[in-house]
Amino acid sequence: MKSALLIIDLQVALCRGDEAAFDIERVIERINAVTARARAAGVPVFVIQHEDAGPLRHGSPGWQVDDRLDTRGDDVRVRKTATDAFHRTELQALLQARAVERLIVCGLQSDFCIDSTVRRALALGYPVVLLSDAHSTIDNGVLSAAQIVAHHTQTLRHVDSFGPRVTTVAAADLRIEA
Repeated sequence: MKSALLIIDLQVALCRGDEAAFDIERVIERINAVTARARAAGVPVFVIQHEDAGPLRHGSPGWQVDDRLDTRGDDVRVRKTATDAFHRTELQALLQARAVERLIVCGLQSDFCIDSTVRRALALGYPVVLLSDAHSTIDNGVLSAAQIVAHHTQTLRHVDSFGPRVTTVAAADLRIEA
């Protein structure tokens, strides 16, 4: 089954300063390790960037991909304006053009773009591997970021109404297939 790696919203405004996601240093390290293995296996890497009228304004310093993330010129870049990376983007067409059948998902934020994108991927027929220790968010005033991450990892694993399912796995335990 041909896979693609989706790295969602690892942008400066979400990775640095007061709004930095929980455990972001280690999350980025894990994503970089998975990315290296994906590239070695010939798995395409998609770097997805959110944009809005605030700190993620297109082209602004906060919109840029965090420089700790290992990116390359042949990574596929996708710009989005909604929490769902498929909504009004070319992501689906780019995946289809590469005959991708399974998605490996990591990045930010667990309770917004990770959740929405994973659910949409399932609805579109993609089985998803969610890297349980390579997605994150911030505290929301009710739950800690760690609780939110754990909740979404657990919840998404049990979504079964679309047919395809979510498998959760730690980044170090991921088996990568092209």
